[in-house]
Amino acid sequence: MSIEPLEALADLGKPRIIPPLDDSFRPAALVNRAFRAAVMESGKAVPLVIGLERGDGTRSHHETQVFADDHPMAALNLPYVERLVKFLLWQKGAWKVTVGGPKNVGEHIKAIYSPTGERAFDWEFMGNTTYERPFEVVVTSVDGAPEAHEISVPLGRHLEGCRIGFDLGASDRKVAAVVDGEAVFTEEVVWDPRNQSDPQYHYDQIMDGLRRAASQMPRVDAIGGSSAGVIINSRPMVASLFRGVPKDLFETGVKSIFLRMRQQWGIPFEVANDGDVTALAGAMSLNDCCVLGVAMGSSEAAGYVNEDGNITGWLNELAFAPIDYNPKAPADEWSGDIGCGVQYLTQQAVFRLASVVGISLDEADTLAGKLELAQKLLQAGDERARRIWETIGCYTGYAIAHYADFYTIRQMLILGRVTSGDGGAIILEKAKEVLSAEFPRVLSAMELHLPDEKTRRVGQAVAAASLPAID
Repeated sequence: MSIEPLEALADLGKPRIIPPLDDSFRPAALVNRAFRAAVMESGKAVPLVIGLERGDGTRSHHETQVFADDHPMAALNLPYVERLVKFLLWQKGAWKVTVGGPKNVGEHIKAIYSPTGERAFDWEFMGNTTYERPFEVVVTSVDGAPEAHEISVPLGRHLEGCRIGFDLGASDRKVAAVVDGEAVFTEEVVWDPRNQSDPQYHYDQIMDGLRRAASQMPRVDAIGGSSAGVIINSRPMVASLFRGVPKDLFETGVKSIFLRMRQQWGIPFEVANDGDVTALAGAMSLNDCCVLGVAMGSSEAAGYVNEDGNITGWLNELAFAPIDYNPKAPADEWSGDIGCGVQYLTQQAVFRLASVVGISLDEADTLAGKLELAQKLLQAGDERARRIWETIGCYTGYAIAHYADFYTIRQMLILGRVTSGDGGAIILEKAKEVLSAEFPRVLSAMELHLPDEKTRRVGQAVAAASLPAID
């Protein structure tokens, strides 16, 4: 993707509320709005449709408009649509993308999302890795794009009996013993899953937590889990937790890891994506629907409960969806792409910004240890640390506005280890400042929630316990 058109596109969206430690931030929410407004004002708007098909045959359909080919700003169509496709891919997932509209735009997307293109990572991830079939981009007319075919399914909310819930993050694992919907025991244990090459480490660590929770109850009727990564039918198709595991061992030792645990326990045992469980936790606690939950931990976990109180089958992997169009934005170490949520709404953002303000963190320390040090400085009144969380709060406000273009949000839930202590209140305050100044309609249409400290730390484990139904 050429820097020049992206830079010109990014210049359309200079923020009114500048993040204290990032004056080059160019929010996707502002850029996209400005682009669409300029297209409408041109008097030569051309329709464009993006279709996304998933492995189960469900399809999503997104409509927008771009400049006519002969317009002086037509070069901006390419980065605008590429960033839009990127967001939709990681929000909804697809093994096939259909671009219906100007042929040059479709061919541009096809070239970029290919084995030799700039998005080769996405090509492999969405195709062979996630949906286990070759990724494909189809270029067609607007009328040739397929219609939407969406489904949704209920998730969790089973509270009866003695249950165990667990939540697996990259810096810690949490477990809860839950009796008739009430947590009687919770525990957090620091671990280092990403640097382990033997999946037996992961198996033993998780089983240890389950046994410790089981010891706090008279029996165990069901187990539910929340895990980072793409989880399909309790099978991790890809997950940063297992990044250190070689591909052959991943196929044999990771994809079946929860199925083997189910067999070992001999009871209902279900595992879902941590983002979906985040949203479920919010929907259960708020007794409402249209809930988008974002957990700020070692990565950004997101999940959505729709107007029917169901999950959609979308990926909701917003960690890899772009929210900053600055051509010099930080790159994700995994995908190699720039400006994605994983560098803005996570522990990684804390560490990146700490270096900007001169806070030294021991690289040999664990992720949890480095974050704890930064949080202690914040708690002690260190102004440098406060600017870190204020910057993340600005990122959060603009990210929420961007997400509101793709989700119907009535309740917005923010949680995760980054929001612990004083940091959560600072993030929420700055996010509301951004939304009030730049997107008042978005703010008026939703409620923003920062759960209490206990819910922020172990809420997902408790909600995860409700996943399996007991026969």
